[in-house]
Amino acid sequence: MATPRKTPAKRTTTARKTTASRAKPGSKRETVPPVDLVTGPLPTAEPTLDAEDLSGEQGVVLEPPAITHALRNMSEIRHYFRTNRTPVFFVGASAFNLLGLDRWVRGFSYIAYYDSWQGAHPRVFSPIDKPYVDFQSGEEINNWLLRHHEVRAHIARLTPAGERPRIAMVFFDEETEAICEELGFELILPPAKLREHLDSKMVTTRIADSVGVASVPNIITTVDSWADVVAAAEKAGLGTDLVIQTAYGDSGKTTFFVTDESGYDRIADDLRGVEVKIMKRINNRPIAVEAVLTRHGTIVGPFMTEITGHGALTPYRGGWSGNEMFPGVLETDARHRATQLVRRLGDRLGQEGYRGFFEVDVLLDTDTGEVYLGELNPRISGASAITNVTAGAYADVPLFVFHLLEFAGVEFTLDVDEINERWEELAAADVWSHMVIKHTVDTVEHIDVAPPTGRYVYDLQGRLVFSQGDLDWHLLHSESEAFYLRIYGPGDYRWKGADLGILVTKGRLQTPAGELTIRAKHLIDSVRAMYAATPLPPAEVVEVAEHGSKA
Repeated sequence: MATPRKTPAKRTTTARKTTASRAKPGSKRETVPPVDLVTGPLPTAEPTLDAEDLSGEQGVVLEPPAITHALRNMSEIRHYFRTNRTPVFFVGASAFNLLGLDRWVRGFSYIAYYDSWQGAHPRVFSPIDKPYVDFQSGEEINNWLLRHHEVRAHIARLTPAGERPRIAMVFFDEETEAICEELGFELILPPAKLREHLDSKMVTTRIADSVGVASVPNIITTVDSWADVVAAAEKAGLGTDLVIQTAYGDSGKTTFFVTDESGYDRIADDLRGVEVKIMKRINNRPIAVEAVLTRHGTIVGPFMTEITGHGALTPYRGGWSGNEMFPGVLETDARHRATQLVRRLGDRLGQEGYRGFFEVDVLLDTDTGEVYLGELNPRISGASAITNVTAGAYADVPLFVFHLLEFAGVEFTLDVDEINERWEELAAADVWSHMVIKHTVDTVEHIDVAPPTGRYVYDLQGRLVFSQGDLDWHLLHSESEAFYLRIYGPGDYRWKGADLGILVTKGRLQTPAGELTIRAKHLIDSVRAMYAATPLPPAEVVEVAEHGSKA
């Protein structure tokens, strides 16, 4: 993936391939003491046991319970993970995707390139030694972290004798697998080669077709001209108001809306010579849902609308910027049909050798009520932030715990039908939203001041103000508060498309018509106003892009 010559190199920070600016070389913000200058020491995590407690180095010897039978119910599954002995590390550019899972799983912690808490989160580790590296992808960041001497020492320190540390992440490749094998880590994810194969929209569509999971009316073909597009679309009865996708996409950047030849000409270079999916354009509501394929079947999480393409959040048309979960995301009948769609697709993925966590985009045709498969993301996703705080998660366990269970090496039984039925009923109990706030202006700027990670509230004048440092958003209880996870702080650079941070809150952030609410716009404007940055002159922009430092 080429790096633009006049912007800092891109890095992946959130669940989907969003971008992040590089830290200024030589920055010392990693060494800031874990004390907030406003509120004093930040809070600690709820009590859990470290490796020292497990191994007896501090006088406490806690052996894992002897398992003489398969785990039979939710109570036994919860107990298993609350007494878990094997450490599990989520590795990524940030800790966002699975933040808070340590509340359920003993020994679960995070290794992040960007430390949003400046060392104050007791379960987040970030290496201090960070020389400039021109990362090109999230996979490169994760591989760099796994090789880092501080990270390897940290993992060794938290791993009891005789245990093999488990590693989870969003983005990985065959190089990641080789690193983990050499270091003795267990990468608890499906094979990278299989994941890459399934990531193709063409492959997903064909697999779904094989089990009767409907996609929006489409044809998969190759085209060299607008005349080719029209001929293929007319033969399939798709009309000329079309959506065209290439096999692999990045936050909507390879989804094109085309109605005429001039529109096609603007994207012709992206389509020529490659297989494309040409779809009839429908009026739809995009719905996201996460699921886990276990040996007993597919467990489907809550459905969420997507926050997509708003200019106040992202410069990319069709770019994903967050999710909302609320009782009316889908009516009862549509929710049941969507659940069955995801279950059939998940069970079919098992025939490909897949297991574990995945995310599906579902499209609800608002004119006909039909539910279609949008696309498959065979990985942990940004929607996990909400999935892990649902009523279903608190009634049973978070969805990702079923992924951990599948890779735990223990026998278990699950009544998948009963779980899915119960979670469908509990879907009416939650209202959560989150937004990824990007830098939308075509500038490159040095960040001088940035809002800290933590809890924010409205003051008496209705202004959003910092309340206190906090570890995650799990304790939010009303729309009068929000949690902001900062990605970039003072000393970093921001440019068009770079992630500034992620805001999580109770309540909805879009109107029924899909527009941002007044409250959402106020939250976005308030967060942006807390940043102060200095634009770089053109010569320094080029220097940053080429060398990561100013001349």
